[in-house]
Amino acid sequence: MDLRLVPPALAVWAAAAATLSLSGRWAVLVAVACSVPALVLLAVAMRVTRRGSGGPRAGGAHVESRSGGTGAGFPAGRVDGDSWAGTAADEPGAGRQGGEPGAGRRSGESRAGRRSGESTVVRRSGESRAGRAVGRARVLAAGGAVLLCAGAGAAVAGLHGADVRRGPVPGLAREYARIDVEVRVTSDPRPTRPAVRGNHSTPDLLLIGAEVMEVRTPDGPSTRVRTPVLLMVAAGDDRSDWQRLLPSTRLRLTGRLSPPAHDGERLAAVLRVDDAGEPRITGPPTWIQRAAGDLRAGLREATDGLDADARALLPGLVVGDTSRVPPELHDAFKATDLTHLLSVSGANLSILLFLLVGPPGSASSAERRGLAPLLGLSLRGTAVIGGVLTLAFIVVCRPEPSVLRAAACGLITLLAIGTGRRRSLIPALAAAVVLLVLYDPWLARSYGFLLSVLATGALLTLAPRWSAALWARRVPGRLAEVLAAAAAAQAVCAPVVVVLASRVSLVAVPCNLLAEFAVAPATVLGFVALAVAPVAPSAADAVARVASWPAGWIATVARTGAGLSGAEVQWPEGWSGAALLAGLTVSAVLLAPRLARRPWICGAVGLLLVLAVLRPVPLTRIMTGWPPPGWSFALCDVGQGDAMVLAAGDGTGVVVDAGPDPRAVDRCLRDLAVTRVPLVVLTHFHADHVRGLPGVLRGRAVGAIQTTSLEEPPGQAAFVRRTAALAGVPTVRAVAGERRRWGPVEWRVLWPRPGREGAGEAVVGEANDSSVTLRVRAAGGLTLLLLGDLEPPAQRELLRGREAPGPVDVLKVAHHGSAFQDAGLLHTVRPRLALISCGADNPYGHPSPRTVAALGAAGARVLRTDTDGPIAVAGAGKELRAVGRS
Repeated sequence: MDLRLVPPALAVWAAAAATLSLSGRWAVLVAVACSVPALVLLAVAMRVTRRGSGGPRAGGAHVESRSGGTGAGFPAGRVDGDSWAGTAADEPGAGRQGGEPGAGRRSGESRAGRRSGESTVVRRSGESRAGRAVGRARVLAAGGAVLLCAGAGAAVAGLHGADVRRGPVPGLAREYARIDVEVRVTSDPRPTRPAVRGNHSTPDLLLIGAEVMEVRTPDGPSTRVRTPVLLMVAAGDDRSDWQRLLPSTRLRLTGRLSPPAHDGERLAAVLRVDDAGEPRITGPPTWIQRAAGDLRAGLREATDGLDADARALLPGLVVGDTSRVPPELHDAFKATDLTHLLSVSGANLSILLFLLVGPPGSASSAERRGLAPLLGLSLRGTAVIGGVLTLAFIVVCRPEPSVLRAAACGLITLLAIGTGRRRSLIPALAAAVVLLVLYDPWLARSYGFLLSVLATGALLTLAPRWSAALWARRVPGRLAEVLAAAAAAQAVCAPVVVVLASRVSLVAVPCNLLAEFAVAPATVLGFVALAVAPVAPSAADAVARVASWPAGWIATVARTGAGLSGAEVQWPEGWSGAALLAGLTVSAVLLAPRLARRPWICGAVGLLLVLAVLRPVPLTRIMTGWPPPGWSFALCDVGQGDAMVLAAGDGTGVVVDAGPDPRAVDRCLRDLAVTRVPLVVLTHFHADHVRGLPGVLRGRAVGAIQTTSLEEPPGQAAFVRRTAALAGVPTVRAVAGERRRWGPVEWRVLWPRPGREGAGEAVVGEANDSSVTLRVRAAGGLTLLLLGDLEPPAQRELLRGREAPGPVDVLKVAHHGSAFQDAGLLHTVRPRLALISCGADNPYGHPSPRTVAALGAAGARVLRTDTDGPIAVAGAGKELRAVGRS
């Protein structure tokens, strides 16, 4: 294995990553501190090489002139002495003096043999000294090369870092100045994922990478610059126009600058665009970007008629266009560690080059496999066509880190093909790292680039050895290769994923194995549809329909894997957690050969892993005690929000509110083994109660969604209607006085009351006070009052109605236990249990100490999700009990 280029690659990478944030002066010092010793080491290496190769040759020539070549490498005096002795022994009469004819001749031959042996010893000694000199020279040269590469990386990174900090834009960002700018778009627009902040959701934004070309402040002159920024656009009704923008388009914008979220980023500032209407285009995109945009648009149009998953996934698999991928599908890909399929990894380009030139591990004699020989292409022609294909791939798929890494490796390999030299992929990967980091030092800080390089390195180094080990244990060849590749990539990438997400996927390897067989067909057919769409749209539609089958399989694998209760586990965050996981992985790899000789241990480990992933509810209940047998009501721990479940039969539950996070409520329902939901009641449309709705719908049969009558805020009400429509679930409105029953649970709607009562109409003008309020009788006679987020005015009106709530066993405290509670209501319902749903360390101070004290004074036992975790209630009357899982 040729690893000579690996140390220089690591040196360039480390120096660039460390120098990007330094000032210009420090960057120069680092570059000089690395370059000067490097040049000294290289000079010393050259001198040692000359000495080691020149000294023995001179000595040998001198000896040969004195001894006729018999004493090469001998000291001159020793050779002369032996020659003279040999001459004396050959004189006439010497043999006679020895008493035996020919003795002198044999004596001379003996001395000649001794001279020859000594000559060989000295020759070998000289060669050994020369070899040691060459070895020292190589070590010195290697050290010099590493330092020289580090110096080059520091110098280039210093220049790029200074370029970001140059000009007026960084200073204006620190002042949060309003500016008028002309920018050049450098990336495709990408939508943000709305986040929940308290009771509202952040607006849907478009993020666009751009380069400021001209900047003008209200009271300053115009300045020509080239400064990278990030545009944040709330596009509104003109969203589609903004989403169609292509890289290299020029725009005129106004907005307010702010500093980037983190220091040391590629960005100089963030520009929030003012009241974005239609984009003001001042310059069209280049012809090559228009062509790439037309190809991408053609692929999207070809997939319009497919089912939802294939329609969203196929453009992502082929060109990295994830604009259609819904959040829940993206979460499924994250949970199963399949997100590399959405980022146009090097696998996409590898598949295309495989079709052209054959398997990447072949020698020169095997280069003629693939389509190249069928098309009659020479080696150089194959390299040229492959290079054009690679460059087109970069343009169409955009220069993401994984694309650049794959393209660089591919181009270096194609260069080897064109020159007829045997390919060596480890040096190609190292050379690609060196070239790419020197071209764009910001890649040295890109986690995507790091994951791409690590995965590729694992496939080239670990995977072949693991595959051979599996094959030696009678695992079929192709299965051994795929299993080794998935395990190797997961082993080296998982610690980095821990740094980013503080989690470990337990289903990553099997899900990657199951998806692997569909990736190549989906990718190849997708590229065929991409190429055919501009000239034959109907043919592209047909090809895309065929490609939807493997794409749909991949989506099914992701959703199924993510739906398992133990699909992922939480892990210590940061680099300490990464180091812990790396240490455990290394230990497992070292112990694997020994464990393989003990089948019963392997079987036990496999069984434990299966149980950890499936988490059967009976086993989970035995180990955690949650939920308790016969539970009737559960308050899920979803952070700062509400989500509740009423047990309505085997595997069935009525869900009241969905919390802010789909993953949290989905996890709670899986822990409760709820697979059927006859009704989802959303008390009101605040984001901390409705944004988790996709998690309730995920993989469950849902009958209907019931909501309040006040659609406030409108954006969240629209989100609920849109989510329900996509899932094919009808929505209905709650009406005060209606009664419902499902299995052992029955409930009555107490609020909001019809508007004709006057007071009720005034109260219901605010979202919290429009909360659907339920009085519930669960299995065993347990009574509950679920208040939503009712404020004191609505709580007082609730007591004055004809169906005022009486005493109950359990009270779900309104508004996360805030200080705004009506004391009269608390004394009227006299709960034995008061349950509060709130997030740990929330910024609102929930629950209020005053409210907790008032509940205690009313005789209630108070439990809260921020300290007790999810809470399940079972029994009734004297048998009433609540169990938390902190």
